[in-house]
Amino acid sequence: MKLSGKTALVTGAGRGIGLGCALELARAGACIVINDRPGSPDLVDAQRQIEALGVRCLAIGADAHSRAGCEQLLAAALEFAPRIDILVSNPARSKRNAFLEYDPADFDMVINGTLTAGFHMAQLTARHMVDVSRLPRDACQGKMVFISSVHAEMPYGRSVAYNAAKAGLNHMALTISAELNKHHINVNIIEPGWIDTPGEREAFGVEKMKEAAAKLPWGRLGQPEDIGRAATFLCSDDADYVTGTVLRVDGGFVLKECRGDSV
Repeated sequence: MKLSGKTALVTGAGRGIGLGCALELARAGACIVINDRPGSPDLVDAQRQIEALGVRCLAIGADAHSRAGCEQLLAAALEFAPRIDILVSNPARSKRNAFLEYDPADFDMVINGTLTAGFHMAQLTARHMVDVSRLPRDACQGKMVFISSVHAEMPYGRSVAYNAAKAGLNHMALTISAELNKHHINVNIIEPGWIDTPGEREAFGVEKMKEAAAKLPWGRLGQPEDIGRAATFLCSDDADYVTGTVLRVDGGFVLKECRGDSV
């Protein structure tokens, strides 16, 4: 129970990677605040799953893609717990289309929902971590993990906005890390590969995903708990000396064409 006594806030946690992170943090003993969009049908079940692990959980429906929604979310979280020790930032929007046909409104929507939203929640939470800390100056004041993507490094077609947003997210998080070092707030990034989530199943279909899984070096798609376990490590004292790091969790996805099998 490495996170016992800690409170973790996870955005975009109704399902998929966000829920996987929340569940693994809960298994490590953290008290959990989960967020999804207002009216999300997934929040109640997500809260039930987390509470079944024996930890306290608050589910908040709020628009984490807007400044006002992030302010509302943090205020509600602080009514539930005296301080936020951990932030897992997982807001994202995606719209696939060819570059020549990409709607500028969709581009703005993806950038705002993936990159700008991450800025808002991180800044508000970091200000809170700095303001409320009573720990010695050389002790960890908080942990922040940004969920990025291998798209940050791999320019997949039909994903111009999402690729740009995730690349920007990486650089933003590294800049935040550089600035928060003096406050002993660890800031790290996780780059998931292809993860088996409800959203991916809706986008690609189960059969196509099965075919893709068989071609991956690990022989399977990633699961949300794979990302959650990585996040739990980065949020634990075991990772006290880890900050400003990009951790790829992809089962070898980005190396799948580099094995030299045909050489």
